[in-house]
Amino acid sequence: MTTFIPHNYQAYAKDWIINNAYCGLFLDMGLGKTVTTLTAINELLYEYFEIENVLVIAPLRVAEKTWSDEIQKWDHLQHLTVSKVVGSAKAREAALQQKADIYVTNRENVVWLVEYYGRNWPFQTVVIDELSSFKNPAAKRFKALRKVRPLMKRVIGLTGTPAPNSLIDLWPQVYLLDRGERLEERVTWYRSKYFTPGQHDGHVVYNWQLIKGADKVIYNKIGDICVSMKKEDYLDMPELIYTTDTVTLTAKEKALYKQLEKDYILELPKGDVTAANAAVLANKLQQMAEGAIYDEDRAVQVIHDQKVSVLKEIVEEAQGEPILCFYNFKHGLDRIKKAFPQARELKTNQDIDDWNEGKIPLLLAHPKSTGHGLNLQQGGHIAVWFSLTWSLELFQQAVARLMRQGQEKPVIMHQIVAEGTIDERIIKSIEGKEKNQDSLLQAVMARIEEVRQDGDF
Repeated sequence: MTTFIPHNYQAYAKDWIINNAYCGLFLDMGLGKTVTTLTAINELLYEYFEIENVLVIAPLRVAEKTWSDEIQKWDHLQHLTVSKVVGSAKAREAALQQKADIYVTNRENVVWLVEYYGRNWPFQTVVIDELSSFKNPAAKRFKALRKVRPLMKRVIGLTGTPAPNSLIDLWPQVYLLDRGERLEERVTWYRSKYFTPGQHDGHVVYNWQLIKGADKVIYNKIGDICVSMKKEDYLDMPELIYTTDTVTLTAKEKALYKQLEKDYILELPKGDVTAANAAVLANKLQQMAEGAIYDEDRAVQVIHDQKVSVLKEIVEEAQGEPILCFYNFKHGLDRIKKAFPQARELKTNQDIDDWNEGKIPLLLAHPKSTGHGLNLQQGGHIAVWFSLTWSLELFQQAVARLMRQGQEKPVIMHQIVAEGTIDERIIKSIEGKEKNQDSLLQAVMARIEEVRQDGDF
């Protein structure tokens, strides 16, 4: 149990929640959004007596562990009671029947929860932990929450990445806060006011371009209910070091890669791999850069073990220091497990505890499983990207698992890059903070055009 002595920025954010019935806290990862929000909730519950029936909506692993762990950690929160509305329908219903200060559920249960209560929605205060997961106005979870939004008296939106791809993503999130008061009541009105169509095919628009100066107008409109903070402005954090570990393919391996890139079809001894469009091709090329690829029968065709060899070198150089390793494809996970029998895949809350206690020398995790709210900084300071991600949001969230309050050592991020492959374009995309899907498609299409111009098509 720890005594909570808030940083100045945390005290400011706590007061922001208390003083605004609906608000967005765009706090960078590692700034303590959870304890800050819990402190505000505690005061609203037991000092101001203004609220009751608090619901927290969070990513599954965060709902299962992070909120309850934070309450147990801090002495001023020990009296708060939590009911976890997760698991089977029967378990969720039982959790809702329990008397508690805070009910925590995962975002996949939002539709079920709205249907369960209907117009009898009981939660006057709702915390949306990772507000950016409601950035799609067509998603069922957004539509369900929008339906019961008029029945809420307080809404608190938390995220460190409100618009990782484009400001177009802001509308649904801000709508859940103010019901369209600031950024229009409909997403179509928002788009037409602040954006122009980018790539499009007839009436189908693939992306929207921000009108010059519109970003400042948008920021001004939401500035009275949203506060943004970056950790570099408030925390004395250890150094974050990026290092690129280059893999050089053999002539044979490079020829196989180039053939798939050129023809979309790679003849393999045990089957054919086809890429029907640029996105599928990018996925195939990324697999091949990693060292293996699925054929049309979903069988794994191993091309090379170059990245596994580099990972062995990194582990050896670490001299026993624990390593967090990110992978993208299951065949990559399987090959790492084969090469490192001592490795463990991140699956359960126990894995998190064991990692932080120094019991796991090599922890294997998909970037999507190490997202919002997980605290892994106690277990190590070295991470390896065995395969890379196009998603800036996933990349930033994964890095922030180690680069957060409590980390005492410089954080080292190894990125294993296959030379002359799509890996290099992914690195360039992330460094340039480009939009993930657009960047992926543009990178692949640019390469196709280069090959055509070279006369190889």
